[in-house]
Amino acid sequence: MIKYKKSLGQNFLTDKNILNKIVRKIQIFNKNIIEIGAGTGNLSEFILAQKPKSLLLIEKDKHLIKILLDKFKKSSKVKILNSDILDLDLNEIIPENSLIFGNLPYNVSTKILIKSIKLKNWPPKYSGLVFMFQKEVAERLCAEKNSPAYGRLSIISSFRLKILDYFDISKNCFFPKPKVDSTIIFFKPYFNNYNNLLNFKKLEDLTRLFFSNKRKMINKPLRLSFNNDLEIAKKFKLNLKMRPSEIDKEIYFKLAEINQKKFL
Repeated sequence: MIKYKKSLGQNFLTDKNILNKIVRKIQIFNKNIIEIGAGTGNLSEFILAQKPKSLLLIEKDKHLIKILLDKFKKSSKVKILNSDILDLDLNEIIPENSLIFGNLPYNVSTKILIKSIKLKNWPPKYSGLVFMFQKEVAERLCAEKNSPAYGRLSIISSFRLKILDYFDISKNCFFPKPKVDSTIIFFKPYFNNYNNLLNFKKLEDLTRLFFSNKRKMINKPLRLSFNNDLEIAKKFKLNLKMRPSEIDKEIYFKLAEINQKKFL
């Protein structure tokens, strides 16, 4: 009997049509696959059917590890790791030509995503992320400026990732059934002019300051970030009465770059 742990945010995707849709949306054949939060191996089975080069299953729950070991004991391609992904060094466990899948617990989904972005070496070894989020979080990730959901998460995630595709998944497709719907997002890492210019923390700090009260005008956070705030505003054509949600993501990247140079 499977014991579900609310503390670990365990809601397992059981709808076979959705599982099949996920693996058909992205090329898996002959790639190294990492699955975070493999659970009972429902998605793992569909991934394995697409003939990956290897499949590393990472699961925190020791009880579920026993289920995975039994289910995949005959497959030489599958390795199983009993660990918390947040405690692991991704640079060490990610092989080249990898895809990372994750039906992420709602309470740590953004932490895992940010961990995947903050790798020291960029571009990373993985070529794609396929992560599931609470629908509300996904809306924040996909949001563009001037939309209610636009904020720190939209900006930080787009610094190194592009969203290729996404679709919603009803709460009825899970067991036990969660209270909210989910969204699965397909990300691709990319390299831009800012990827190596920034200490990632600078972008985090700057956006935290600007979005600490997203309804307020930008004049105060701009003044707190720069001694020459009026000059900065003029350079980037920023009206001091603008709200943080009215500023392009690329402008935040540029502001973080300038802010960082003050301390170099």
